[in-house]
Amino acid sequence: MIKKFLIGMSLCALMFQISCGHKKETEKKASKFLVTTPAQIDTSITSDYVSQIQSIRHIEIRAQERGYLQDIYVDEGQAVKKGQLLFQIMPKLYEAEMQKAKAAANYAEIEYQNTKSLADSNVVSPNELAMASAELAKAKSELALAQVHLDFTKIRAPFDGIIDRFHVRDGSLLDEGELLTELSDNSKMWVYFNVPEAEYLDYKIKLKKGEDTNVSLLMANNQLFPKKGVIETIEADFNNETGNIPFRAVFDNPDGLLRHGETGSIKLTIPLKNALLIPQKTTYEILDQKYVFVVDEKNTIHSRNVKIGDEMPHIYVVTDGLKANEKILLDGLRKVKENDTITAEFVKPETVMAQLDLYAE
Repeated sequence: MIKKFLIGMSLCALMFQISCGHKKETEKKASKFLVTTPAQIDTSITSDYVSQIQSIRHIEIRAQERGYLQDIYVDEGQAVKKGQLLFQIMPKLYEAEMQKAKAAANYAEIEYQNTKSLADSNVVSPNELAMASAELAKAKSELALAQVHLDFTKIRAPFDGIIDRFHVRDGSLLDEGELLTELSDNSKMWVYFNVPEAEYLDYKIKLKKGEDTNVSLLMANNQLFPKKGVIETIEADFNNETGNIPFRAVFDNPDGLLRHGETGSIKLTIPLKNALLIPQKTTYEILDQKYVFVVDEKNTIHSRNVKIGDEMPHIYVVTDGLKANEKILLDGLRKVKENDTITAEFVKPETVMAQLDLYAE
């Protein structure tokens, strides 16, 4: 009786094992893996760089003469025109020096005319006339110098711009060279940003000779500045400590929205022609090298090292190691190994790119 019971139990176990094995084999055959091909399209890469905004001309207005500040004709933040009177230093001392120099010049002119009359009559030597002429020239130069000193008491705007904060007030005793205020020409703005060495090389290689590069400016309020800028210049040397090199872009600023000293973020877009794009999810890493699983015509898996050129959200740009018509494994990378044969379901690359958030882990 016991023997028959054991035999029956063994048969049941055997049938259960066969059933489970058949079920697993059926599930393995039924499971499908999604595959796709790289997308080859024209696209672009946008990089962000912290930037410093400066006026195209930002200068200090300083006193060129010593004296009391008599009048201030403008206010802080006021827009001024070239040649407009800004400050007046008390001119009395310089007016007196001007009158003195004018009198000396008149006296020298009379002396010269008298000496010339005598020289024409051969009463005095030509050397006497030359001395009188030299004295007259000296007096005229001193008069011109006095006029310059007097003119310097009127401080005018050297160009159109906006007045900054005052550093002095009415009645202040000024020394020669003392800072009065700053003046900013905001008609155009220079925007400086630092670019790492590798990105600088990519930029120079991809930029066509003589082609201007347009950039956008994201302001501090996360709004894009309405006008595009152009990269005008790149400085000569890299910073050895940071490995960066400064770029300078210029932006027209007709409405005066941008001001000297602001910060923002430059968005630099570099076009990529016929770029080979794959989802980041299709790659895995071994010793800092990127690999994908290539699926051949027999649906057999082969690992392949690929070179990544640029990176975008959920996307890599492949520069070597993969062709546009080759199929790659889209999901289940951890479930397969080299030379496995799979049941593949093809997904068009356009569909994959349109649903990157869905396929991304």
